[in-house]
Amino acid sequence: MSGFLQALLNPAVPFVRNALIGSVLAAFLFGVLGSLVTVRRIAGLAGAISHTVLGGIGLALFLASRGAPKWISPMLGALVFAILAALTISVVSLKAKQREDTVINALWAIGMSLGVVFLAKTPGYADPMSYLFGNILLVTSGDLYLLAALNVIVIALVARYYRHIEAASFDEEFAATKGVPVTAIYLGLLLIIAIAIVLLQTFVGIVMVIAMLTLPAGTAGYFSRNLVGMMIHATILSLVFSVSGLAVSWTFDLPAGAVIVLLSGAVFLAFSMGNMLSKRNRRKADQQTGLERSA
Repeated sequence: MSGFLQALLNPAVPFVRNALIGSVLAAFLFGVLGSLVTVRRIAGLAGAISHTVLGGIGLALFLASRGAPKWISPMLGALVFAILAALTISVVSLKAKQREDTVINALWAIGMSLGVVFLAKTPGYADPMSYLFGNILLVTSGDLYLLAALNVIVIALVARYYRHIEAASFDEEFAATKGVPVTAIYLGLLLIIAIAIVLLQTFVGIVMVIAMLTLPAGTAGYFSRNLVGMMIHATILSLVFSVSGLAVSWTFDLPAGAVIVLLSGAVFLAFSMGNMLSKRNRRKADQQTGLERSA
């Protein structure tokens, strides 16, 4: 780990400091948005949006190779596809709930396939691996400013509308009867998730971003009593996983995104196993108590 600390203090390698700052900023989005994704059980939906992004990236790179204006960038293509996917899913979810799973799976497959086709037709070497699995060491100062801005927006919106968000997350029908704008909250959440996915895929990639939106929050769910507690705990866990994963990957020369997700997954599985064993022991204790009383 001393090598990682030396790299942080070395002015010749500023990308390591950018990666650390990016890890901290990403942790807030993973914690807050991940808690909402987990509570509302829309991980599959978020996964479809994240995989659709590859289609936009591939199209932007293909157009750029054909002489398109420079402002048509991979990030712009990803953002357009992510927003279109979010709007499509929201319309289907609100108008034809029974078709939601089909549309989610279709967008997931079509987006990935379009991306592969466009990348294959892009002259030169277009490696999809960097987009699928990310590289946190390539984070730029511009990326950090965008992440910081999105953090401010997300935290401000959650703080301002927390009661409405909480009510809509746990019981939409009851919240609607109380005048909570559940449709607007749902649509807003999907759009923010779409934007966050585009920015966060730089860190852990398109394939892995969904894991970081669910694993820290899923772990926090085992010991959090309410939504705000879950957000705080998930943010802390995301911060620990991101920073420690970055340090481990630098020390042992491993892919940072994969290491971060592996740490998150290992802790989540450990808590899941512990919770399962705890429930089993409680059932045995209750059965034993029942037998003793009947005797």
